[in-house]
Amino acid sequence: MAWWEWLLDICGVLLLLCVLYGVGLIVRRRLLSRDGGTFELSHRLRATTPERGWVLGLGRYSGERLEWFRVFTLSRRPRRSWRRDELSYDGRREPAGTEQASLYPDHLVIRCQSPDGLVELAMSVSSLTGFQAWLEAQPPGTDWNRTKGL
Repeated sequence: MAWWEWLLDICGVLLLLCVLYGVGLIVRRRLLSRDGGTFELSHRLRATTPERGWVLGLGRYSGERLEWFRVFTLSRRPRRSWRRDELSYDGRREPAGTEQASLYPDHLVIRCQSPDGLVELAMSVSSLTGFQAWLEAQPPGTDWNRTKGL
């Protein structure tokens, strides 16, 4: 075979791999969202540099946990997970500067406190309403004084 035929074969294999990766991402997202309770959710992994460190993702409510999955990975396991009784909502703000280009359009940045420290998430206004309702809807028998720090 001539060199250009090898090059054509290599390009074909690379194109096939890209298509398979795209199909894999679509199938993964469908599998994650088949039980409902999923929404677009970005998470700030590195808080050391202002307006940087955001990673696009998908959030899913799973019982007493909020699970966060990266968008561009084929893993079906959540990258991060937070228990409902360990999160407390601290407020929201509009994305500033370069954050606007790093996040989904029309998303707000919210701050939460957890035992591990500050957690910054970004979600739409309607997802924020659902998130706040999920935080407040703790199961019967919950010690509200313990969870609210009173």
